[in-house]
Amino acid sequence: MRLGRERGGRKMQPGMRPTESVRAASEQQDSRLAAILEELKVQLGERRYALWCESRIRPSIADDVLTIAVESPFLLNCFQKQFKDVLARVAQKALGPAAQAVLTVDASLALDRPPATGRPEPWRSATVAAPARGAESGGASGAGKAAMWQGPSREEPATARQRRLADLADFVASPATELALTAARQAANWPGTRFNPLFLYGSVGTGKTHLLEGICRQLRRNHPQQQVVLITAEGFANYFTQALRDHTLPSFRQRFRGVDALLVDDVDFFESKRVFQEEFLHTLTDLADHGRQVVVAGDRHPRLLTKLGEELISRLQAGLVCRLEAPDLECRRRIVAAKAQRLDGEFAPEALEYIAEKFTGSVRELEGALNCLQTCYHMTGQRVTLARARQVLLDLHRDCLRIVRLADVERVVCGLFGLKPKDLKSDSRVRTLVQPRMLAMFLARKHTQSAYTEIGSHFGGRNHSTVMSAERKVLQWLESNATIRVSSQSWTIHEVMNVLEQQLLAG
Repeated sequence: MRLGRERGGRKMQPGMRPTESVRAASEQQDSRLAAILEELKVQLGERRYALWCESRIRPSIADDVLTIAVESPFLLNCFQKQFKDVLARVAQKALGPAAQAVLTVDASLALDRPPATGRPEPWRSATVAAPARGAESGGASGAGKAAMWQGPSREEPATARQRRLADLADFVASPATELALTAARQAANWPGTRFNPLFLYGSVGTGKTHLLEGICRQLRRNHPQQQVVLITAEGFANYFTQALRDHTLPSFRQRFRGVDALLVDDVDFFESKRVFQEEFLHTLTDLADHGRQVVVAGDRHPRLLTKLGEELISRLQAGLVCRLEAPDLECRRRIVAAKAQRLDGEFAPEALEYIAEKFTGSVRELEGALNCLQTCYHMTGQRVTLARARQVLLDLHRDCLRIVRLADVERVVCGLFGLKPKDLKSDSRVRTLVQPRMLAMFLARKHTQSAYTEIGSHFGGRNHSTVMSAERKVLQWLESNATIRVSSQSWTIHEVMNVLEQQLLAG
């Protein structure tokens, strides 16, 4: 009688049941992994193993590949620089001379590991409003981050599948974001009566989603019986698509047009999607006309969402439009200090000042830098000094630097003025081309390392004196705050420069 085979072709022992065979294979695998960890401890020494590996790595085996998962990108970088050869030797000893060692990041390792101090883990005490009765907590299939939160609700302890919404009280405002924060508070405290719709716009990491979540949380706190929906434009589109497929459009419209407040993030997703635009326009109009609060966020001013319909753009501008800019130095200092207080670690004030000075792009860059310092603190158990912060953040800061090219300048100028690159480089002397061309030369001189002759050559084969003349002309415009035509609108030169530089430095 032939014996059966397990998966992978290994023969079962006589009298062994399939479940027993699987258990035996699992035990054998665990034994191999334990031997690998023991060999790694021998190679590194107990002290270095305890510092770098204890509860911070997880090995796995697939064929002749040993995969080592580590808890953070910082730790992965350290392993690649210091222990690459050691890992290769361990893999070859355990799996054979053709074996390879591969590193990967698994953030769950950091969550599973207890903190270095006795303080409670911040994610254990997080709270989130539960979905309403009968409401779905996520979007249609494939919605990604397009989840929908809906009231009425009460706050309950967060689980691993729930999300803690941001609070308006935690938003650190600067002079450039004070108006947006004030408007958000007004919309949360007096929904549908002050600014409707409220449109928030700014580049990535300036706080748009924070304000949307804060409004949602405040509305549910102040008006617990109202229906409040927070969703992304992609999520709205996914629900609409599913309703079309299932022939349930009346139910979809009743669901979204019957709410008391609708908060929509990433509205630029609707660009070039006419069907979604029309449905959202009708939903927005119905809600606003009945005094229901609508708050929308996007990455650009409605006038610059050129692929949206004119009627939708007009509706978005009918309430209040607020811009959020990247935080200035003083604001970054307050943000870093506030976030550092909530982290499990000890950081020198000079180390926090270094982060505030060097990471200027967005709040997310500040959070990423602080997470690196926290990981360093967990690994060493020592206060993070300025010298240590410089060493840890050196590669991260270098990677955050934005290198601007002439092609980038050309792209943002053409995008704002609705031109083609060949128009910008042409010999035409009409004002609608000359002014954007001068702005492009000015920005190229300010933000790139290119010489006058290189800039002139790029923009239509012009000489260096033409570029110098354009630079002087734009400086005169800035001094007098002259106006420039953008499409059918008159903008001040400072408005134009702010938009162009924001897009240029955001990439």
